[in-house]
Amino acid sequence: MAQPNQYPASPPISPPNGIQGKDNLSMPVFPAKPNILYIMADQLAAPLLSMHNPKSQIRTPNLDNLAAKSVVFDSAYCNSPLCAPSRMAMVTGQLPSKIGSYDNACSIGSDVPTYAHYLRHAGYETTLAGKMHFTGDQLHGYENRLTADIYPADFGWAVNWDDPDRRLEWYHNSSSILQAGPCVRSNQLDYDEEVLYKSKQYLYDHVRKPNARPFCLTVSFTHPHDPYTIEDKYWDMYEGLDIDLPQVNINPEDQDPHSKRLLRVCELEGHTFSPEQIKRARRAYYGAVSYVDDCIGQLLEVLKKCGLEDNTVVIFSGDHGDMLGERGLWYKMSYFEASVRVPLLISHPKQFRPHRVSQNVSTLDILPTLADLVGANLIPGLPMDGLSMMNHLYGGVGHDTVFAEYMGEGTIAPLMMIRRGPWKYITCPVDPPMLFNLEDDPLELLNLAKSTDDKIQAVFESFRVEAGQKWDFEQISKDVFLCQRRRAFVWSALQKGRFDSWDYNPDDDGRKKYIRSQIPLDILELKARFPIHQNLPLNTGTLPMEKALAPPQALVEMASDPVHYR
Repeated sequence: MAQPNQYPASPPISPPNGIQGKDNLSMPVFPAKPNILYIMADQLAAPLLSMHNPKSQIRTPNLDNLAAKSVVFDSAYCNSPLCAPSRMAMVTGQLPSKIGSYDNACSIGSDVPTYAHYLRHAGYETTLAGKMHFTGDQLHGYENRLTADIYPADFGWAVNWDDPDRRLEWYHNSSSILQAGPCVRSNQLDYDEEVLYKSKQYLYDHVRKPNARPFCLTVSFTHPHDPYTIEDKYWDMYEGLDIDLPQVNINPEDQDPHSKRLLRVCELEGHTFSPEQIKRARRAYYGAVSYVDDCIGQLLEVLKKCGLEDNTVVIFSGDHGDMLGERGLWYKMSYFEASVRVPLLISHPKQFRPHRVSQNVSTLDILPTLADLVGANLIPGLPMDGLSMMNHLYGGVGHDTVFAEYMGEGTIAPLMMIRRGPWKYITCPVDPPMLFNLEDDPLELLNLAKSTDDKIQAVFESFRVEAGQKWDFEQISKDVFLCQRRRAFVWSALQKGRFDSWDYNPDDDGRKKYIRSQIPLDILELKARFPIHQNLPLNTGTLPMEKALAPPQALVEMASDPVHYR
């Protein structure tokens, strides 16, 4: 099926007067650029969501309603099943090895373009609220950042392949499972409550701002990332429900080599979790997903109340999944479906007919898709691994291949994946290869790498050759070791003497908020209430920020007629 033409005819042909307009005025030939609300969740396993799984036990009414109005990608993947490398690949559209993002403590160059740079260059106000796991530079193209990150912005979480058997103190451990259950408050609830509040306030401020640019607001929650705990409201939603146990159980001795390393890295060796412990952990996770769903609902409600709903593209995705006990594994860091598959939907019903996409795509594709959505051309000659999903969005034929790379804790050499059609191929220089046909074997129980079937062997050989041509494993390993050793030394040095934090400190200046003498009355009146009372005379004009924050002497000259604050 060919892709419909998403652009106006050339030369442009204006529509008749009165079409989607008022008072016999025709709509613009090129409509105004839409706002973009990009919502992310952390460690959200796509196979467990009802938008992807009709048997899901997780209650997500807001997400389900949004999915019904969206293009839903049923086979979307992250490009590295670990927080920071996945996010850095997503924001840049490049694979982790291309930008040196190997683990959760790598800094990418400030000269690497991100989707925030592209949209900002196209006239958008680019704003981030919540987690992005940047190390070093804390903006990477975002004009505004509303909150600090939840995790450190330094080299403290670097991996050490020179000592692969050592468990570092910040690695995942079994306590999240052993201590799973309800809570009154948690660090992560503190964080996400701030993210939600600041994001809603940003939307309220935007709609009351004169001559505001279109926005791209990225709202990135840390839930449902472990620890597996959530407040009573969401824990109680699953009272009386017989929580599903994992579908696949594999004994530790029967695990593949990488999974055995993950059991050790995550301090799961020697633990035999009872069915009740597993159900409590999964119940808390379900509750945390419902909490994120509640946050999504509140954001969408603000869009609606502020009249932004029709002109805002809503995107929802995540950085990776969570095994939640499947195959005896927890957390992420593997290429099994619960770990590497992510939710992905794009909603703009005025432009894209709601439908489902079965082809394989990845979060690497978000940057070029956003560029296409706003009419921004990618810079020729600059690296770009992602591919635009516009064909998929319009119901046409699109790409069907995903590449992924993993060089974090739990592996001792680059671990790569190719996902195409029904096939998933996994390769690593120190581990036996794996090949799965997910149409025939959705639970990934049968490794076909050693199949004697001629057709399957032909598929395997094709992937093996392709991987060998795509990745220089020896050079990537050298690059990883060099990066790890550099950071280990620098981090050791930086901890001696005075410590200067790289963590972001948001601008929250009380002198610029609410009612202040140095803020012009017209600006104050715009914020006094929304919507503005129709009988209230206003001289809004266009006041630059330097005048809005001018000293009181200038305020006297700029003041308009007396107004009343509400």
